[in-house]
Amino acid sequence: MRRLRLLSLNAIFCVIPASLLVGAAVEGRVELPKSRSAPVQAKRYEIVTKAGVLSIRPPLAVVYLDGNFPRPVSLPTKEVGQKDLTFVPALLPIQVGTRVEFPNMDDTYHNIFSYSPIKRFDLGRYRPEERPIPSVVFDKPGLVTLRCDIHEHMRGLILVLSTPYFVMTDTAGRFRLDKLPPGRYALKAWVDSRTTREKPVELRDGQTLHVDLP
Repeated sequence: MRRLRLLSLNAIFCVIPASLLVGAAVEGRVELPKSRSAPVQAKRYEIVTKAGVLSIRPPLAVVYLDGNFPRPVSLPTKEVGQKDLTFVPALLPIQVGTRVEFPNMDDTYHNIFSYSPIKRFDLGRYRPEERPIPSVVFDKPGLVTLRCDIHEHMRGLILVLSTPYFVMTDTAGRFRLDKLPPGRYALKAWVDSRTTREKPVELRDGQTLHVDLP
């Protein structure tokens, strides 16, 4: 009888959704580069190039947990639109295997392409409200630079990560990651195309760890 009860309890725990488990959390602050521009209330971000380094202005960082995690069977589709001749969002972090759609929301044609080694593609010219929406699956980790063959000033970035645990900071560099698996990992912060900071972390179930990445 006792064995049957134990088996029943194990069965109950097995069907509890992972989203209901407490897990660990990590929060802190990333030191962001100084921005020469005034604070932007409308949150319009742009990609700039300086001495071959691609970064976002106003500065933001992508914080992620680096480790050996199982890949999910499916991932939700993400979106990078073209609005007012800019990429929205200017920087999109995704997990390997994610499909990204590129809807045209301008009253003109666009031609989105990438020469990045991890993902080369050219969607060709397409009109506003093109159906089906042009899309690309990003199957390798790394940084992808987006451009438009028609509007040369347009730049966008997609950061493809081999982890499901990532978040973008706010403009002050603050971040928080929840529902993390306990264990030892590297906590990393992508700041620009040549700068990634990291610290080793040990996460414990039910605890919140504070980590700053200066």
